[in-house]
Amino acid sequence: MRPFTYERATDAQAAVAAVSKTGAKFISGGTNLLDLMKLDIEKPSHLVDISRLPLRDIEELPDGGLRIGAQAANSDVAADARVRTRYPALSEALLSGASGQLRNKASTGGNLLQRTRCPYFYDTAAGCNKREPGSGCSALDGFNRIHAILGADDSCIATHPSDMAVALTALDAEIELLDADASVRRVAITDFYRLPGGTPHIETELRPDEMITAVLLPPPPPGRQLYRKVRDRASYEFALVSVAAVVSVEQETIELARVAFGGVAHKPWRSVEAEAALTGRPATMDTYRAAAEVAMRDAVGRGENDFKIELAKRTLCRTLAQAARPS
Repeated sequence: MRPFTYERATDAQAAVAAVSKTGAKFISGGTNLLDLMKLDIEKPSHLVDISRLPLRDIEELPDGGLRIGAQAANSDVAADARVRTRYPALSEALLSGASGQLRNKASTGGNLLQRTRCPYFYDTAAGCNKREPGSGCSALDGFNRIHAILGADDSCIATHPSDMAVALTALDAEIELLDADASVRRVAITDFYRLPGGTPHIETELRPDEMITAVLLPPPPPGRQLYRKVRDRASYEFALVSVAAVVSVEQETIELARVAFGGVAHKPWRSVEAEAALTGRPATMDTYRAAAEVAMRDAVGRGENDFKIELAKRTLCRTLAQAARPS
């Protein structure tokens, strides 16, 4: 690990000012950043500790939604009675994402900003445009079993690792950002993450002089919510494919559907095409299969990850069938 200086931020505005300096990075739980620093992938010269900022609260919003502070621990969010009751897909996603020890340390903001688990990103001897722009993508012709099947290009086929972000995408969450001028802006989570587009090292719309201060959840949508994660082993592995679904059924007809995939793209993947194929259709397996075909219509495998296309279809069908089942 390279030498670095350290300071503990006293308030959010001071934190943003401190991280605006060249070489500075935020540290909160450190569950991802410290590993990357040890491997010489992240090389900050200055760390700004924001873990003690007063951003841990989970608050009611006037419209019936929730405001989750960026420093709220993943374990606290998953266990919150309002989250478990009104946003069960979010609680399920958090509980499937890591061990209790990691959930106790990992923050909401840090979870959103965690880096890919592509093995070539972690291998400094390999080409990785995300780690070193212009060095190529070793995954294209390498071991790409866990890699993207949607939204990728030849600059990068890595996937986003967060479970929480997939559930938040299906729930239409917004990200609250604070800048150096004390201005606050909100960005829909569907717009917050970027596809590689030739610049995979630029992963989000977060500016250098901004920090995440909260996640905003709108009132819970009608219907049943589910998060399903398919992985190589049950013990806290990253997703091969995951699905967050919201389904509302009236008189055996789907009135509302939301579908988001994890493990298939550079960002949590909201499938509006699948949602359109479901809405107004009968709640039957034929409908789910048709929606799955639409969702994966543009999927591209790279050899070892070809199986993920069929896996994503089957995972969606199973999740929709369970979510549409009468309580």
